[in-house]
Amino acid sequence: MKVNSMKTRFSSSLPSRGMIVIPVLENKMKDEGLSGLDEKSDGAILRAVAAAGFKGKSGESLTIAGPAGFEEVVLVLMGVGKADALEDEDALNIGGKALALAKGKATEVAVMPAALEEEAFAKTDLAPQLCLGALLRAYDFDKYKKKTAPKDQTPLETFTVITDADEKALEDVSAIAEGVYLARDLVSEPPNVLFPESYATRCQALEKLGVEVKILDEAEMTKLGMGSLLGVGQGSIRESRLVTMNWQGGQKGEAPIALIGKGVTFDTGGISLKPGAGMEDMKFDMGGSAAVVGAMHALAARKAKANVVGLVGLVENMPGGNAQRPSDVVTSMSGQTIEILNTDAEGRLVLADVLTYAQKEFSPKAMVDLATLTGAIMISLAHEFGGLFSNNKDLSQELLQAATTSHEKLWEMPLTKTHDEMIKSPIADMKNIGPRWGGSSTAAAFIGRFVENETPWAHLDIAGMAWAEKDLDYCPKGATGYGVRLLDELVRSRYEG
Repeated sequence: MKVNSMKTRFSSSLPSRGMIVIPVLENKMKDEGLSGLDEKSDGAILRAVAAAGFKGKSGESLTIAGPAGFEEVVLVLMGVGKADALEDEDALNIGGKALALAKGKATEVAVMPAALEEEAFAKTDLAPQLCLGALLRAYDFDKYKKKTAPKDQTPLETFTVITDADEKALEDVSAIAEGVYLARDLVSEPPNVLFPESYATRCQALEKLGVEVKILDEAEMTKLGMGSLLGVGQGSIRESRLVTMNWQGGQKGEAPIALIGKGVTFDTGGISLKPGAGMEDMKFDMGGSAAVVGAMHALAARKAKANVVGLVGLVENMPGGNAQRPSDVVTSMSGQTIEILNTDAEGRLVLADVLTYAQKEFSPKAMVDLATLTGAIMISLAHEFGGLFSNNKDLSQELLQAATTSHEKLWEMPLTKTHDEMIKSPIADMKNIGPRWGGSSTAAAFIGRFVENETPWAHLDIAGMAWAEKDLDYCPKGATGYGVRLLDELVRSRYEG
């Protein structure tokens, strides 16, 4: 399978050139598939291991020239630590690390994971996970580097896992990686390029995969009474949009699951202006919508046997002459009125109308919304977990299990009647912020007011997860695409027949 310019594949034979990465368990040198290669080198490989004091500890690596017959190969022993300390996610980590070792140094890299399959990952479909980790690490957003892009690096063309596994598993891996790449691309784009109208146009590319895409403009949203969403974008010269992406892969007429994303393409805070320092990061305030668009791509690309609709509200929050003011009162599509106390609490206003539209238009069996919503969630969960709020215990458990399987972590957070009481307004049905404390929960309580008929609903606050400040094992610095794998796994495990 090929994502962007790198091909991933399975093979039962070793390559005769490039780089071979051998993951090594701590203090188990002779059990790592080295025996045959060592014999070819007349024992030179294990002598080199002994001379270097290489033990296979996590983070260690040792580069050795290839033995006879493999003169054009560079061997890299990569320590992964003790088998009992490895977790399922480390399959992705190892694939990503192997890719990072080869990037810029070889056109081909092969990974020999034999010992890992037997000892550390007996219950894991290891080979496809290694490929997925490599693909996720290979991502690079360099389209705007015209003169500064490195020109002397060797492009990595092929990533091979030495295994007898069936290559059909790579079809899903490719679809998921493509979805993550799309989400990362969207988050990485500068806001003068990606704004509501241009973003909506990009969503139309999903039609090539069989997704039905519909775009609502401001006139149509005005007719529907979407005063909550439209109020956020009224200070910008860029018109707002609402996009629906409908994938019908399940039984005809079966109610879909709705995936809903906040798409604030740039967030200045509006009249409640944010501090200048760090405001450039607000181009990724549409990370929730990117996860939804990326997930819809993945689901359609792998022909998911489920009915899924993705909806994204796309706005730009700017402090123009017509901008929404603190103390304004707006009327949402649901008919509920909202007192605006802080124009920087805008994402919930967007989601309010999108949730109402989703329910009226599609009558979904469940709804999951994703949003880079509050700084408060990062105070609670740092950059380790997305926050999960829900009105339905079964849906919560399904999401937590999907998070465990996909390795996109969630932590369940409180959502109570007390939080709902905290957003009561003296002049409207509600206000758009509560007091200082419990900010993530009061934001979730606000969104929950737009859930009708006890529809199972979950809100994922992913403010700490959309962007990585440094390289991670299977994610380079920058946009993470968080949420794509999580949503794909939720649909796969819960909603596909």
